Amino acid sequence: MNLADFLTDTTTRIPNHPGIRFEGQSVTFAEMNERVDALAHGLVRSGLNPGDFCVSMMPDSPYWPMVYYALAKVGAVVVPVNFLYRRGELEHIFRDSGAAAFVGHADHLSEAVPVMDSLNIKIRIADGEGLPDGFTPLKDLFDEGKDFETFKTHGDDPWVVMYTSGTTGLPKGAVLTHNNLMADVKAISSVRHTEADDVVFSVLPLFHCYGQTHSLNSSIYLGLTIRMWSRFDAEEVFRAIEEEPSCILYAVPTMVNRLVELAQVRAPERSGLRFCISGGASLPVEILHRFENLFSTTIYESYGLTECAPTCVENPFGSPTRPGSIGLPIPPFKARIVDEQDKDVVRGEVGELLISGPAVMKEYLNQPEATAQALRGGWLHTGDLARMDEEGYIYIVDRKKEMIIRGGYNIYPREIEEVLYTHPDISEAAVLGFPHADLGEEVAAVVALKPGSKTTTDELRLYVKDRVAPYKYPRVVAFLDELPKTTTGKIFKRGISINGLK
Repeated sequence: MNLADFLTDTTTRIPNHPGIRFEGQSVTFAEMNERVDALAHGLVRSGLNPGDFCVSMMPDSPYWPMVYYALAKVGAVVVPVNFLYRRGELEHIFRDSGAAAFVGHADHLSEAVPVMDSLNIKIRIADGEGLPDGFTPLKDLFDEGKDFETFKTHGDDPWVVMYTSGTTGLPKGAVLTHNNLMADVKAISSVRHTEADDVVFSVLPLFHCYGQTHSLNSSIYLGLTIRMWSRFDAEEVFRAIEEEPSCILYAVPTMVNRLVELAQVRAPERSGLRFCISGGASLPVEILHRFENLFSTTIYESYGLTECAPTCVENPFGSPTRPGSIGLPIPPFKARIVDEQDKDVVRGEVGELLISGPAVMKEYLNQPEATAQALRGGWLHTGDLARMDEEGYIYIVDRKKEMIIRGGYNIYPREIEEVLYTHPDISEAAVLGFPHADLGEEVAAVVALKPGSKTTTDELRLYVKDRVAPYKYPRVVAFLDELPKTTTGKIFKRGISINGLK
């Protein structure tokens, strides 16, 4: 069992069907599979072996899925990374994963190269022009004209390692197997109705599990055309909704809101949207209703997390949705709401959401204790507080974890706090999220300065901005003489007032 079987099987079934459309170019499934085979040969020639970990750090383009599926055919393990990450973020990922190879883009190498130098990573491949010494151009690895025999992986062999959840320290690598990813694709595909000529809009970043499973893998599995953008552009997607006879959108609430804003200025001439799936964060009910009315479609809210590959709960397709609810467990997933002792709570009461099913991760890489804690009792402990109504519909109430979701991107306060604490003028720091009408949540830093310090809020903002990905730094910085503490001396975040933050 190998995830690349999706591409091979679809190529056999509908070889001439368009697989990817990007910037006016179109590639059929047969052409895509040929290029993937050619690249797989080139990767082997470069020294990559089955089981090797390879960091993929590229913006979205047709090369992204080609690298992804070629690595699967080789039997390697892919570590998808945001191409905006800085050196400090990359050092832990490269070291912890034991990466033997890197595939990236010429425009996004400056932060990664020093890390690779320090770890002596020899297999360095990149797309683009003007590559540094030691890099092989990606285009030179395509050995045309030869089929590649896919490596025979087992279902429980690692395929993707996604780094997530740095709320209790450094990010942990969630190990997702071939079976995990394939099982989630089959599960979500079985509960939605698609047509052969549907076009899937790929606007979610493919380095994120949501984008991989929905925009990429489910489309390849079902044989649907992927219309890909390098990044989300609301005006381009708006026009595409008008152009395409039948299309599907997978999005986060911020994208939905941006499209609503455009449609309120100029109503679409027509809408080809058959349906939309919204995930990554809670979608405000008012925005949901506006989108459905303006684009004459239905939004199905869903829920997932990286450790579940990712989607496990969704409003049932074809049935009336329940705004505010994430829906029901997607078969064969199961869900429970439990108390602190992992005992089921009474329906309607709030507790922690637990998930079981075939897409639940194998483990956290190199983290046996964290794995045992997260998967205790055979259930994935999500860290999310939820309630379940009498009909089994689930409503997320709050997050046990402190993770902030800004525009669909996960931000872990501990990581930003660690950066703040490296500033010589800061004695205490707390990072937290607060509601934002467009992004869902915004990032705030509340700090206490050392006596005599004259650092300004703007200086602190820039200090963090220079050290983390652009979406992570706090847009709001506030000063307190001293941060509130618990009786044990820990900073008490719930005691910090964020009223008035904008």
